[in-house]
Amino acid sequence: MLTLNIAVLGAGALGAYYGARLQAAGQNVTFLVRQKRAQQLSEHGLYITSTHGNYVFNNLQFTENVQDIEMPDLVIVALKGYHLKAALPSLKALAEKGAKILPLLNGIEHISILQAELQKEAVLGGSAYIIATLDEKGHVVHTSSQHDLVFGPLHHSQNEICRELDSILTGANLNGKLTDSILDEMWNKYMFITAFSGVTTALNLPIGTIRKYPDTFELLARVLEEMRSLAEANGISISSDKVGQALEQFRKLPDGATSSMHQDRRKWLTLELEHIQGGALRLAEKTGIRLPVTEILYSIIKPFEN
Repeated sequence: MLTLNIAVLGAGALGAYYGARLQAAGQNVTFLVRQKRAQQLSEHGLYITSTHGNYVFNNLQFTENVQDIEMPDLVIVALKGYHLKAALPSLKALAEKGAKILPLLNGIEHISILQAELQKEAVLGGSAYIIATLDEKGHVVHTSSQHDLVFGPLHHSQNEICRELDSILTGANLNGKLTDSILDEMWNKYMFITAFSGVTTALNLPIGTIRKYPDTFELLARVLEEMRSLAEANGISISSDKVGQALEQFRKLPDGATSSMHQDRRKWLTLELEHIQGGALRLAEKTGIRLPVTEILYSIIKPFEN
């Protein structure tokens, strides 16, 4: 069986969930965490509660020191966007040891940032589709049926590691998808999440309430169209069918469903505003276009950012 040394940068809900599924599939998984999370893992361990099956880490490997991670093949970056800058020295150290970097962050700007810092050959493309959270002891509660991991090469030198990861994920308890058009996939998600997070967070409402008012629901459609225009200005074509599929997703979500950014606003946590809506506005400025609805949502959310 093919075994990779996989480091997961961050042991939040997303990183811990995918780390669990990879370890259960026989991979050597180590979490690189900060001091507070390390203390929590020491006290309570880590387990996953999921409709796809629970998992207990009987052999939980974690460290606060990047130098403890030897011969890494792959690094999954599962951080909030606002933690990326502080993580760059660790990612550089791991890339210098030969690891390929698979970021699963929201937004799109992080790709160019990582490529500039680590070189293009080191950075894969990826997106995660999952709804999960941590309970009071830091254990993962997976609350949706979706647990998809989409990834692909951004440089021809990454084909081998992508094939290896694809082989591993075939036997793992999650939905892995290798694609040769990963940027298209990332922009589709960026379009969806910019609309969903922006409208739910600005209004401080779940999707069910938003759907009750057609004029309010229309805000989602308008942001989707703005993001479609932004993608096209950056060389990515998003079809009208994709926009329609996103709207259909909004119609089918449970009434109480909301975005992770809205959940963070409810908890008075730092928001990823600059890495989602802020990133879109910066890209729009570079390409000479306007995103008027996104601008308004950004302005409404800004006082709650920190």
